[in-house]
Amino acid sequence: MTDDLNTLINRYIDAWNETDAEQRRQLVAGTWTEDGDYLDPLMSGSGHDSIATMIALAQQQFPEHRFELSFGPDAHNDRVRFAWRLYGRDGDAPVAAGVDFATVAGDGRLRSVTGFLESPV
Repeated sequence: MTDDLNTLINRYIDAWNETDAEQRRQLVAGTWTEDGDYLDPLMSGSGHDSIATMIALAQQQFPEHRFELSFGPDAHNDRVRFAWRLYGRDGDAPVAAGVDFATVAGDGRLRSVTGFLESPV
């Protein structure tokens, strides 16, 4: 499961970084189940279209920023956790950071993701 899990979480990060709407929608569909959901203190989405739109709105708020995996994934049973950082245009220091906890469905995609924001330093 480790290789599959690494691929899944990297695809998750790729979805957050993808600026092309159709490519982002395809990444979301390959990452979340049809009824999958995302929730953090600032935003939420349920289903592929809603999650893809939510990511687009985050990109509008942080243009030319990139998410990078900073820890994990670490998993047991159907649960996974991983951490990320968001870097600005200059890429020197992160402007945001967080830890996400997810449930993986039987088909290997994410069923649910709950994000917690942290200080970037």
